[in-house]
Formats: sequence, C-alpha cells, structure tokens
Amino acid sequence: MTRVAAVDCGTNSIRLLVADADPATGELRELDRRMTIVRLGQGVDRTGRLAPEALERTFAACREYAAAVKEHGAERLRFVATSASRDAENRDEFVRGVMDILGVEPEVISGDQEAEFSFTGATKELTGRTDLARPFLVVDIGGGSTEFVVGDDHVRAARSVDVGCVRMTERHLLRDGVVTDPPTEEQIAAVRADIEAALDLAEETVPLREARTLVGLAGSVTTVSAIAQELPGYDSAAIHHSRVSRERVREISDRLLRSTHAERAAIPSMHPGRVDVIGAGALVLLAVMERIDAKEVVVSEHDILDGIGWSLA
Repeated sequence: MTRVAAVDCGTNSIRLLVADADPATGELRELDRRMTIVRLGQGVDRTGRLAPEALERTFAACREYAAAVKEHGAERLRFVATSASRDAENRDEFVRGVMDILGVEPEVISGDQEAEFSFTGATKELTGRTDLARPFLVVDIGGGSTEFVVGDDHVRAARSVDVGCVRMTERHLLRDGVVTDPPTEEQIAAVRADIEAALDLAEETVPLREARTLVGLAGSVTTVSAIAQELPGYDSAAIHHSRVSRERVREISDRLLRSTHAERAAIPSMHPGRVDVIGAGALVLLAVMERIDAKEVVVSEHDILDGIGWSLA
C-alpha cells in the first residue's frame, strides 16, 4: 500500500485526504479527511483577481494541512486547484504561496481533468453494485463550476460549466454587496436561467439523458442529503450513498431559497460557510434532476479528492 495525501482547493473550500491506497483491492483506507471553508473565489467573478484576504485564509488552511501530512508520513502529495484559481489574473501569487507551505506546485487542472478525478472518486465503490443501473452521471457541484461526467467503468464524456453555488450567489443573489435575505423571485429566476443555459451547453457534448443513475457530489449535495434526513448534525456515514428523491430536493430547494440567513444557519447540519450559498447549490441539483428526469440522486462523500488520491497510487 502507498500512503498518499491529496488536496483539493476549490472556489469555496479546501480539503485534505490522507489515506493508504491498495490498488490490489481497490480500497482507499482513510486516515485523515478534513475540510475548511476559505472562499478562495471571493469576488473573482467580478474582479478577475484572488482577494488578499481569501489568499490568506487559504494559506492558513494549507499550513494546518502541511502539519497533518507530515504527522501521517504521507509518501506522495498532490495539490489540485480548480475553478477560482484557473480564472484569476494573480494566480502566480497563489502558486508561490502553496509551494512555500506544502512544497508542491498546485496543479491548476482543466475542467476535463477535474471531471475524470470526480468520476473515479465517486464511482470506484459503486461499480460492483447490482441495484444501480449504468451508465452513471456524476454531477460535482462546486463553488465556481459544475462538472458533468457520463460513464460506465470509465469516462465516456465530460464537460465543466461555469455555474456553481458561489458564482451564482455572487452574480445574482447580492444587493449592495450583501446576500439578499431572502432573494426575490426575479433573482431566483435569473439563477435558474443561468443554470438552464449551462445545462444546454453541457448537453452539447455530454449525453446527460442517457444516464440511468445520478450520483451527486460536493457540499451542496451532501448538505441537501443531511437536511432531507433531518440529521442532528453533519454525519458523513449517514450521508454517504444515501438517496434523496427529486420531490424532496424540490421541497428543500424551495425552503432554502425562501428562508432568511438566520433560518438557514439554524439548520443543525449546516456548515457556517455554506449558509449564504446553499440555496443556489440546491437549485443547481434540482435543475439537473428535472432536466434528466432523475427520480432520485445517490449522494457520495467520495469525489474528486478520492480521485486525486487514486492518481497517486
């Protein structure tokens, strides 16, 4: 077995996985998994630059992760950066900071690479399941972008589009720099229109409607599952491979978009960093389910992070 460390730095959060990878059994034995909301993509859609305070929050998390990687004695480390750092004019500043702290260069991967990692991480455990029809559609709803991947054992087609919970919130749900509490019907309609346009774009190259099982990844989807199960707190074991019906996703999406900041923050399983962006994230999930007529979504806690881990094995 190989002890690997994977870091996934997205628009909203940065995450670490340290695990022992066993290629013979296909098992990734988790030793440490953690997530920090750093909002690296704060303002990028508007300014085209990574904000100094966002960079400092990200570097602070990197310093914690460097200590964890050293403590566990990981043999290999890979740092993958996604949408926000791909778009920013001052991404060199980000690259230098990460190299100084973790000793590896962050790989600002393409949307297609992102999709490949997500698919591997999400479906490796599902390939032997007889109750899940193929092909899979893996949908990874991030902060700045959403990845769509259709495949069986391997990726058949993939596309990354620029709709995510942070990007949609900043683009449509702010007024005078503050999240509208709650958003207006016009604001919600604007978000929905952007999502529908992105789905049209995705369908140009990915046969979304051929999928027989929808697998949903990342914080917006896992939070919806936690709310659907009325969990008293965030419970990874209860969320992983849970199933949520489209009707329930619609109920939760409507509730989140019509609630105040305080009402969303009071949900027991809600991470503080997701309170203002969860409504847009839930709406992306609902729009996907409606587009492909999915009766349910299979929720996975294993995603791009696990795919990055496997790439090191």
